[in-house]
Amino acid sequence: MSFCLSRTHIWSFIAFMVSITCARATYANDYVQFNTDVLDLEDRKNIDLNQFALPGYIMPGTYTLKVRMNNEAVSEQPIEYYALTEGNSQACLSKSLIAQLGLKPEIRNKLTWLHDEQCLDLNSLPGMEAKGDLATATLNIQIPQAYLEYRSNTWDPPSLWDDGVNGLLFDYNVTTQMNSSYKNDHKYYNINGNGVMGANLGAWRVRADWQGRSNHSWGETNEKTQNVFDWTRIYAYTAIPQLNAKLSIGENYLSSALFDSFRYTGISLNSDLNMLPPNLRGYAPEVTGIANSNATVIITQAGRVIYQTQVPSGPFQIQDLPSGITGQLDIRVEEQDGSVQNYQVNTASIPYLTRPGSVRYNVALGRPTNLDRHTQGNFFVTGDFSWGISNGWSLFGGSLNSENYDALSLGLGRDLFKFGAISLDMTQSFTRFPEEKMMTGGSFRVNYSKRFDSYNSQIQFAGYRFTQRNYMSMSEYLTALETGDRRKSSREMYTLSFNKNFTDIQASLYFNYDHQTYWNSSNVDRYSLMASKYFDIGALKNISVSLSAYRQVFDNKNNDGLFLSLTLPLGDANYLGYSLTQNRHETINQANYYSTLSDKTNYQVAVGNAKQGTTASAYINHQANNARLTANVNYMNNEYYSFGVSAKGGITLTSEGVDTHRVSRLGGTRLLVDTDGVANIPVKGSSSAVTSNRFGKAVIPDVNSYYRNKVKVDLNKLPEDAEVTDSVVQFTLTDGAIGYRKFSVLSGQKMMVNLTLESGELPPFGAQIINNRQQETGIVDDNGMAYISGIQPHEVMFIKWNGAQQCRIVFPAQLTDLSKRLSLVCQALNN
Repeated sequence: MSFCLSRTHIWSFIAFMVSITCARATYANDYVQFNTDVLDLEDRKNIDLNQFALPGYIMPGTYTLKVRMNNEAVSEQPIEYYALTEGNSQACLSKSLIAQLGLKPEIRNKLTWLHDEQCLDLNSLPGMEAKGDLATATLNIQIPQAYLEYRSNTWDPPSLWDDGVNGLLFDYNVTTQMNSSYKNDHKYYNINGNGVMGANLGAWRVRADWQGRSNHSWGETNEKTQNVFDWTRIYAYTAIPQLNAKLSIGENYLSSALFDSFRYTGISLNSDLNMLPPNLRGYAPEVTGIANSNATVIITQAGRVIYQTQVPSGPFQIQDLPSGITGQLDIRVEEQDGSVQNYQVNTASIPYLTRPGSVRYNVALGRPTNLDRHTQGNFFVTGDFSWGISNGWSLFGGSLNSENYDALSLGLGRDLFKFGAISLDMTQSFTRFPEEKMMTGGSFRVNYSKRFDSYNSQIQFAGYRFTQRNYMSMSEYLTALETGDRRKSSREMYTLSFNKNFTDIQASLYFNYDHQTYWNSSNVDRYSLMASKYFDIGALKNISVSLSAYRQVFDNKNNDGLFLSLTLPLGDANYLGYSLTQNRHETINQANYYSTLSDKTNYQVAVGNAKQGTTASAYINHQANNARLTANVNYMNNEYYSFGVSAKGGITLTSEGVDTHRVSRLGGTRLLVDTDGVANIPVKGSSSAVTSNRFGKAVIPDVNSYYRNKVKVDLNKLPEDAEVTDSVVQFTLTDGAIGYRKFSVLSGQKMMVNLTLESGELPPFGAQIINNRQQETGIVDDNGMAYISGIQPHEVMFIKWNGAQQCRIVFPAQLTDLSKRLSLVCQALNN
């Protein structure tokens, strides 16, 4: 009696039969001779159990195995087994494989090699084991932890970082808005765009940042068009893992914790905190605000767009800015009615502390330039450092020097342990203008930060800074040199931020205050508050209420805004809510409905009332395979109607394949996935899954540099005609890399097949069926039948026993009738 068994069932059956037949075995060098009398087989002599004849024995040959080290996945690759003695074999661990294991340098230098220096001598690493398991196609390597470099659950040492493959990329982020006003029949549209073109060559990244804007307006007034396009930065960079630093050449912006940023052309070497384990890294700045309608938020620094996005009406919180950004950010919120909010955010700076014995540094030299690439000032050189003197103290300082401008800085940081951390520094500038005396001035700064874990809150006094009238930063000096006017000479600045989570009552509070005074301009103050609370009312669970408010004071005028919302969950990611939006010009009451259609699509609609009458809006966000897409519409009675769309995506080209895709960070790290030429395979990173294109390629954009990332095939959405032998890969990529990983995918029909040899005999029980890519597709049972996967019309496969391919089978062109069992003859390979 025959049963239709899968390959897994057949392997399990063979393993079970092996275990029960070991009761009657004779041993010679641990060789097991199976008693086939206990097997209910018609042809007991026609059995290929050689691969089970020795416990743990693997016949010499090459096998594609999934390598695991200390139960962690490493990679899938061909592993050669060679004979040691009769009935004994060993895996050949090549130098390239050993390089992927993260051994300490002093351990790697002590290793010895066999077989013409190609295979590791396992005896040279006491305690190391390498055992293969053909049933699971796995090579398990065990290495004592003392031999390995430091690693954590999310971070690997530099020896395991991957620079990726060579390739080209083009990333873009484009938003467009159109507005039609009922007053004066005025209409306008604008298009904003920025992006990155780049090339990866080994460990080097070449990048060209671009930004553009097109405005067109018409109506009763004159028609007006303005188009601007700039290549804002062209540069190249590479990682220097030995120094935990990044080397950059070309156009850049000064990155320093002590000196203000400015644009220059030159070379720099900066400590890259992203290379450190996560608990030793810095933080990324955060930008908050309130949009009165569906709006476009554009964040710039020194005229360069570093971030832009479309947001729905209400509060927004941008938390995915690059961690290397320091200094003052300019925020522009373009509303659908044409109004604009402008304000500035000083990126909070935590105390400048360095772990004991370590040194962080930034070095740069070059020539200052403006956005038009005209040189400003003289050649400069700068450097700053932070040295961890002891467990509590850090010393930091630096200098910035050119022919007519110099600045010196020195500071001290102290870890106060349970009382937080504090740092103080003093910077003195020396400025010389043509035909004028030298100007000198100082700037004093203090930063404080404290995390209250027991209270689940944090206070960050990110600093107080006082600047004397004659003090000038390099950017102020360059502006004065070009215009002859010191505009907005800074005097005093302090920022206070506080956040608190009230877990017992399911509430949170965030407060931020920025105060900036100038020697020759009006003061600027900005307050922002965000508070939220979850609660239940009877059967209604997880009702939320939130409040966001801000006040900006400039030239003794207040610009206030408030957003109050109440949200009621309706189940299945649907929400109904009420919101109140108020500013100095308008008060809007709205009813809102939010829904998630899938893990890729969500939308919200709102209708309400304002001074002018009825208002309505809608916003939809979709994570497509090839771009992140948003669209929005707005209507206000007797005022205007408008709509906007945005797209953020890219294209990546390599010798391994090409794909259009979503983008997480413009010009950033990504992974090209190869699904063995099979289309529509769902692959998932940390966000929603993407499917491979018609060529079996997909790009995963949500990849963090220097983190251990995992990407997996979404087995729940796998096509019925596809199988994946190993559904998870993990990797650590350097900044800007184009990683490449391949999944072994079987695609095609599955069916039971009767197999016979040309002689009329049956293939041996346990013989393997292999396709042209050396993937195992089935196993022969005792009646010459096999359940075979991955069958394509005209497919050619091979039957393998005694460690070699013995014959081939050819499938017909028509495979539509699966109700009939297919019978095939395995033809000798010499035919």
